[in-house]
Amino acid sequence: MTDVVLFHELNCDNGKKVGVITLNSPKSLNALSGEMIGLLYPQLLTWQQQEDIAAVFLQGEGEKSFCAGGDIVHLYEAMKDNALKNSISSEDKIKALITNKNFAPEIEDYFTQEYQLDYLIHTFNKPFIVWGSGIVMGGGLGMLVGGSHRVVTESSRIAMPEIGIGLFPDVGGSYFLNKMPAGCGLFLALTGASINAADAKFCQLADYFIEQQFKDNFLNQLKMINWGETIPLNHDKASQLLQEFEQGSVSKLPTSFLREHQALITQLVEKQDLSEIVAAILSVEIEDKWFNRAQKSLKRGSALSAQLAYSQLQLGKGMPLADCFRMELNLAVKCGHFGEFLEGVRALLIDKDNSPQWQYSSVEAIDSKVVDWFFESKWSAVEHPLAKLG
Repeated sequence: MTDVVLFHELNCDNGKKVGVITLNSPKSLNALSGEMIGLLYPQLLTWQQQEDIAAVFLQGEGEKSFCAGGDIVHLYEAMKDNALKNSISSEDKIKALITNKNFAPEIEDYFTQEYQLDYLIHTFNKPFIVWGSGIVMGGGLGMLVGGSHRVVTESSRIAMPEIGIGLFPDVGGSYFLNKMPAGCGLFLALTGASINAADAKFCQLADYFIEQQFKDNFLNQLKMINWGETIPLNHDKASQLLQEFEQGSVSKLPTSFLREHQALITQLVEKQDLSEIVAAILSVEIEDKWFNRAQKSLKRGSALSAQLAYSQLQLGKGMPLADCFRMELNLAVKCGHFGEFLEGVRALLIDKDNSPQWQYSSVEAIDSKVVDWFFESKWSAVEHPLAKLG
């Protein structure tokens, strides 16, 4: 069996070391499994305390993907035994939600571990460089966005496509989507639109653009940095090297679709309520492949996912990162029980018929009691699995 995560300590010229992590499951596009998380978290805790480790570098194996998201196929079996079926009427479902507490423990465990890992990356004290090349989706973006030095390349394809699987933009989306230029976070959450390296820099998901061909050279240069004893100084030294490499790549930076359409996007999402926003996005007549794909994914996606995304971003405004993760864990566990997530995974990844039978035909059809249920915490503050976060 091949290790799903590889760890290596790069010896630097001045006696310090850089911890190098490689997500090593290229056949699954480095999808983030529970096993991966179980290896990553303790190693990062060790390196954070290890005095001779000056910085950390995280990458994915292969050219195709940094990390294509959470390994949700493994969660499917757990959900099958616990989730309510979408064929149940909405009224019966509400009754079942109130009386049935049969949540899947595997769902709670996976998302608890994933969010703890993401929070550790966000709060890691040493320079944490993430090389976000190729596909970066969902759980992969949760790791990329947490890094102190976030690199994208010419092949980066980034998305939070949860609307297509009946979930919601988690892994801290309540926090980082709210920090984007006006309207962009909500638009990306509702449409699951794929963005490139220039878009990622524009909406503050990435810091540096460097061509993939320079990665090995960059790692060699990391070894030559005269790492110091103070963490802030080491952050500056990592930033300086990354800026030098970016200068050699800037001519290859692609056009930002998000920047091009930002005025339109802002106008569309400034409506009074979600149904107006959805109608406004879908009714735009525009000949633009990127925008048309975004419209199509919103139209085909889960109305419940759109409602959850809208509500989580409303509630997440100004909320500390740890509180965002606590809110999202509650949502994730309830998504594992409700049935919409189960159906989305079935249609996309299990049966692969791409014909999910969503519970609701539109956001207007969603009972407010269902939305309220999703946002009522299933734990008290002290019992919450992420109570000690932050």
